[in-house]
Formats: sequence, structure tokens, C-alpha cells
Amino acid sequence: MTDWRDQLRVVLVASRNPLNIGAAARAMSNFGFKQLRVVNPYDVAFREARSAVGASAVMAAAQEYQSVGDAVTDCSLVVSTTALGHRGLQHPLRRLEYGGRLLRKHLAEAPAAILFGSEKFGLANDDLSYCNWLMRIPTREEHGSMNLGQSVAVALYELIRNPRAPQAHPKPVRAAKGDQLERLTELLREALEESGYVNPRISESTGQKLRRMVRRESLTSRDADVWLGMFRQVLWKLHNK
Repeated sequence: MTDWRDQLRVVLVASRNPLNIGAAARAMSNFGFKQLRVVNPYDVAFREARSAVGASAVMAAAQEYQSVGDAVTDCSLVVSTTALGHRGLQHPLRRLEYGGRLLRKHLAEAPAAILFGSEKFGLANDDLSYCNWLMRIPTREEHGSMNLGQSVAVALYELIRNPRAPQAHPKPVRAAKGDQLERLTELLREALEESGYVNPRISESTGQKLRRMVRRESLTSRDADVWLGMFRQVLWKLHNK
């Protein structure tokens, strides 16, 4: 069965900075996307980016094209990220959250592409003419433009993000029982008395303070056993010094 992530083409248009190209490739590798396509990249930057840390496989398989049209010829859906700016909109605009859901749904059936413009000029109107709609990462108006590598990472994360994850219940952890906590309190008080930190004459009030302190920690059963083992060893050393 084809992995839906293999259906996505990440298209970098006229990229100029090898660090940005490398960061984009690394984000792809992080999230399991492999199809990197570059359109008229700055040649030196593209060659240098092939050494991108942790993303050599993505860079080695990257395909180079002379135009956006050639890069998306096999895609039935083409989407572009945009920072808006002062340009008039000629396409439907969707926020990343909604656009990501639509894109993910499409990728289950057919190839699609996300276009990312150059760091300096963004995407030209001719590039945008290949798009079905635009997608906006909800940055603040005062600083809407994002770094290329960051934009790729945020967009791809939204695609692989599981919206049900925040609702998932963590695996239950067994809390320490009262007898474990009481034994830990006693061992801690004994260690403090043996070391001279606590005056035996006020041992009872100290024990109450320690009991409250131990219970405030909300220890798991496993952690309580570890602490019990550590204090037993400390006491053994104190008794046999």
C-alpha cells in the first residue's frame, strides 16, 4: 500500500540559500516526506545543500525543473503558502489548519504539491497561476513572513499532526501506596537523624513535616521503590562507616 506522504511533492521555487534548502529537506525527512522538487534554484546553493545534515537521502533524490508547470505536471492539486503582503488575492485562501485537512484528504487518493517561494521574492504571479488555492500559516500581521525552512516544517507538521492526539488518555501510572510512602518517610527521618541533620528531641514534628512533604510529591509506585532503595543504601553506609 502506498504511503500517502509519498504523494506529496514539496516544490521550492528559486531558492537561494543552501541553509534554507537543507532545512526544508531536513523537515521533510523528519516527517517522512521524500518528494523534493526544486525549480530554478540558485545553483551554488543547491549544490551546497546536498550535504544537508540528516537529509542526504531527500537531497540525493531531489528533482530539478525549469518551471513550476513542469514540476507539478503529475499533480491534480497544487497549493501555495503565502504571507499575503500587499498582493491582491486571485485564489481562495485557507488557513493552514483547514487547508491541511483538505490536502491530507486529497493525498489519500492522488498526488499534490505545495509550492514555497524564494526567500527574497516569494512566488511570481505566473507561479501562482498553477495553484488551485492558497494556504496561510497564521502568523501575526506585523511579521507575517516566515523563514523558508520554518514554513516547510510548520506546513508538513500540520499534515502529519493527529488532531485526536490531545484527546488521547495517557497510559495509567500506578501511584505509590500508603505503606510505601510511610516507609519512605521513616527511612528519610532515620537518615536525617543518623546524619545529625535532625535533633532526635523534635523527631515527631519533623516526621509530620516529612510525611506531608513526601505525599506532596505524588510519587509513582516505581519511583517510591527507587527512593526506598536509595535510603536503605544510605543508612547501611551510615551504620557501617
